[in-house]
Amino acid sequence: MSGDVNRNASGDVIRSVAICRTYESAAGPVEALRDVTFDVGPGEMLALRGPSGSGKSTLVSILACVDRPTSGRLELAGQDVARLSQRALRSLRRRTIGIVFQNFHLLDALTVRENVSLPLVLLRRDRTEIAERVDRVLDLVGVEDLAERYPAKLSGGQAQRVAIARAVVHEPALVLADEPTGNLDSRTGDDIVNLLREIAQAGQTIVVATHADAVAAACDRTLWLRDGMASA
Repeated sequence: MSGDVNRNASGDVIRSVAICRTYESAAGPVEALRDVTFDVGPGEMLALRGPSGSGKSTLVSILACVDRPTSGRLELAGQDVARLSQRALRSLRRRTIGIVFQNFHLLDALTVRENVSLPLVLLRRDRTEIAERVDRVLDLVGVEDLAERYPAKLSGGQAQRVAIARAVVHEPALVLADEPTGNLDSRTGDDIVNLLREIAQAGQTIVVATHADAVAAACDRTLWLRDGMASA
């Protein structure tokens, strides 16, 4: 790995400046994140690491625009998240972010093709564009022959490839992957990491929350979290 996590290069997909997130509890305020500052540029693959309770999940939720920082500044693809209304934030999330979950989160009642189509349907793309993009991305992740299967008929590796296809089909600037190899055997996990690497090389920024050394080794850089604080 090379480079410094904290940069101010123009065109960064993520720019986080002194982000803090505090929750109220019966015992008093809990600081989940404290002054977290980092930048990630286009096409970079960043590993997000740290022990349980370090703040990884909180940071991923904030990057996914599901949660907001208590203080500090977060820019995603040039948009200051704090200045956006809830409606604008939902629109940013749909257009700019793709998410790959550890447990896949595919909809059982939909086929592979229908699952992958969802982000484009939500963006109200026309049927021709949806069909073309879905075919292209299914071929990219190597499951084009599974398009009409339902999730229950997929192996873990196949389901994760479908989840990745769904996350990238709308060409988001940022892809968040939360423990994407956690439920896979090592060989299948390696295949998934290589696939994410290829997607990053094509220009999409990827942030991978992981406990796995092998996954982090495939990334360009690592951001470590401990007790809500970040370091390179």
